[in-house]
Amino acid sequence: MSHDDVYASLTEEHPDGDARWAFGTGFEDPLHGVDTALPEGVDAAELAALCLALGDDALVAAQRLAEWCTRAPELEEEVALANIGLDLLGQARLLYARAGQVDGTGRDEDAFAYARGPEEFRNVRLTEPPNGDFAYSTVRLLVFASWRLAVFERLAGSPDPVLAAIAAKGVKELTYHRQYAAEWAVRLGDGTRESRRRMVKALDEVAPYVPDLFASDPAVRDEVMAVLREVMDAATLTFPDMAGEAAERGEHTEHLAPLLAELQSVARAHPEATW
Repeated sequence: MSHDDVYASLTEEHPDGDARWAFGTGFEDPLHGVDTALPEGVDAAELAALCLALGDDALVAAQRLAEWCTRAPELEEEVALANIGLDLLGQARLLYARAGQVDGTGRDEDAFAYARGPEEFRNVRLTEPPNGDFAYSTVRLLVFASWRLAVFERLAGSPDPVLAAIAAKGVKELTYHRQYAAEWAVRLGDGTRESRRRMVKALDEVAPYVPDLFASDPAVRDEVMAVLREVMDAATLTFPDMAGEAAERGEHTEHLAPLLAELQSVARAHPEATW
């Protein structure tokens, strides 16, 4: 971030006036006019693996957010969480499509989402545990969005024009996701005694998954932690120490298999269906 006050940058007005809402409902094609040919010098296998991992992160996170439908504390939050989930689902679709283009298999987004078992997924573990209460989901979204935004800001300069276009669109969406979670973190952390207690508990539960985020991309660690500390200061909270070794992508919790079983159930029961 280039701002002196990171938290202020999360809540400031955006020039386009669109700071309050997710972007997943827009109809602009982020890949319109983008050359999809693999650029010279870009390793196809590495690009496909990166797109697949980032797509898996988004798909699993979107599935968890979808579970808040009819369960959020207020209707406005239900709509906001659903829109954030749709943003991530849109990112997953684009990333899966790019992975299938460059890995030589020609697989489409449905094949990646519905035809792989848990052992084939490469998402970070942070996305997998059940939602818990609203405080837990707030903390998880804050950490996830802060990290993913930092990664996408760098990928917007990728030598692959398709990945660069996906990332550039994602930066707008993830800025909102982070803002939304940061505002709720401050409201809950500096709120009632009960809301604060729940936030402290949520921070303790989320912290062990944070080192995983930097296992393959340590370059964003300082930036992400600076954002989290800034938000925690505004919320009168402290981000706990992160103990334990980081898990590599491909290592999962016991929660991923049942999540995928539900996500994939209709597609597997009707494999020839079209929608």
